[in-house]
Amino acid sequence: MISEALEALPLVAILRGINPGEAAAIGDVLYEHGVRCVEVPLNSPSPFDSIRELARSLPDDCLVGAGTVICAADVDRVEDAGGKLIVTPNTSEDVINASLAADMHIVPGFATATEAFRALHFGATYLKLFPANTYGPDHLRALLAVLPKEARLLAVGGIGPRDFVEWREAGAVGFGIGSELYRAGDSVAVVREKSGVICAAIQ
Repeated sequence: MISEALEALPLVAILRGINPGEAAAIGDVLYEHGVRCVEVPLNSPSPFDSIRELARSLPDDCLVGAGTVICAADVDRVEDAGGKLIVTPNTSEDVINASLAADMHIVPGFATATEAFRALHFGATYLKLFPANTYGPDHLRALLAVLPKEARLLAVGGIGPRDFVEWREAGAVGFGIGSELYRAGDSVAVVREKSGVICAAIQ
């Protein structure tokens, strides 16, 4: 499902700091603009409640889950909330194994070739280069020259519309966008405006 979601729009919306009471309305706006992957970082207020609201309110073709997942126990909590996506900032064998065992989509974070190969060895296919802006497109391009062809790399961290073309040319299959799409406290109107700009640029 993650491949279909990213094919529809190669974007993971990162809703860091969102509250459960606003999650459904923000999710609806993102969906209207074509977003089909949404993550709520676990360092947000009541993240599992927000995941539950998004999973309940969004159509089945939208992949909802958690970001900043650093322990396997939280994978079960995400699943209980209705989430199907796990995104990590690091390469954790325990989190990857727990996600795959639960038949959830896993996107582990990595920075080096060693970490990327470890994540692939543990069973991941989609990986997130993080933080992407401190490494740059040339780093991703060099990694893709040695990684297996089935590896799919997303660029996450410090990336905005001005960067999409360069990263796509380097081989990124998608992006994770946080504050340029949603910042804690943003109104629905602000998110509608931001997501319009982001989604138009990425398409």
